[in-house]
Amino acid sequence: MAAFAHLPLEQQQPPPGLRERKKIKTRMAIRAAAYRLIAEQGYEATTVEQIAAAAEVSPSTVFRYFPAKEDIVLTDEYGPVLVSSLRARPVDEPPLESLRLILTDVVAAALDNEPEEMRQRARLLLEVPAVRARMTETMAETSQLLARPIADRAGREPDDLEVRVFSAAVMGALRETLFHWAKRGLTDDPVALVDRTLDVLKGGLRL
Repeated sequence: MAAFAHLPLEQQQPPPGLRERKKIKTRMAIRAAAYRLIAEQGYEATTVEQIAAAAEVSPSTVFRYFPAKEDIVLTDEYGPVLVSSLRARPVDEPPLESLRLILTDVVAAALDNEPEEMRQRARLLLEVPAVRARMTETMAETSQLLARPIADRAGREPDDLEVRVFSAAVMGALRETLFHWAKRGLTDDPVALVDRTLDVLKGGLRL
């Protein structure tokens, strides 16, 4: 998923050097080529070799940036923003409210910066089992990243059960929100859906 702060990632970190800018440009070219080809011919029919040719790089370069084809459509530039944005929030702010502000900002930024890619990604999550499985893995990885700043706020260890459950619950709920959005034809406001999702968690999972 990309996500979650008032400013895009490039505005929250020091300006990258020339080498890093080239890497970012290459990653963006590969992703843009993949989305374009998938929109034209479908996910299964699109090969890494075709993506590489369209992005004017070698297949080995594609795999250097994205270990699997699923990663091309799932990877975005927002991941590092989550941890840094959470650490930047007031320490006395409830973690769930901090994450509400961060996540809704990220989703809003994604809609502003890459609306069609976000919608195409959601459709692929719904339609392609391999993409859905890989997204579950990446959500778990993000949950582990979030565990550290959440634990620091609570004065606990990142591997404490309560910390792990908290971070996993947030990311799992976000995954279900994306599925819900896709299943309903992408007609709802995803920012409002994320806000509603966190209300469910805040309410103690009562129906």
